Amino acid sequence: MDQRHLSPEEVNELINQSHKAKEHSYSPYSKFRVGAAVKTRDGRVFTGCNVENACYNLGVCAERNVIAKAVSEGDKDFIAIAIASDMETELISPCGACRQVMREFGCNWDVYLTKTDKSYEKMTVDELLPRSFGPDDLSKEKVPNIPSKH
Repeated sequence: MDQRHLSPEEVNELINQSHKAKEHSYSPYSKFRVGAAVKTRDGRVFTGCNVENACYNLGVCAERNVIAKAVSEGDKDFIAIAIASDMETELISPCGACRQVMREFGCNWDVYLTKTDKSYEKMTVDELLPRSFGPDDLSKEKVPNIPSKH
């Protein structure tokens, strides 16, 4: 799959959208707001934020939220995602679960890690999750005739 690179204007707009999405964060427990904006190959932009829950493990990160939103709207051909938080001196980076969900949709798409001043670092999904496990691994050769333990 060929990689479409974003223009500087598109990068800035995607980062702006991620910061706007952060404003909708529901994070009463951690007080750690995160927003994300994902751009698809056909030019659509989806936004999402983290949504916490009193039962902590039921919360959902912004990155997984925005990807699920895009997929539920029929689009899963991603070219870039921008992630925003309220951290001023450090870049926001996705958790391991979010990295794995991003990997589900390919290794060679861009991830923009940002700060509150909208400065950023660009990486690929593959750089964030090297030697990853993905859909193609399910069809690789396996040990034949694994005995059942019934």
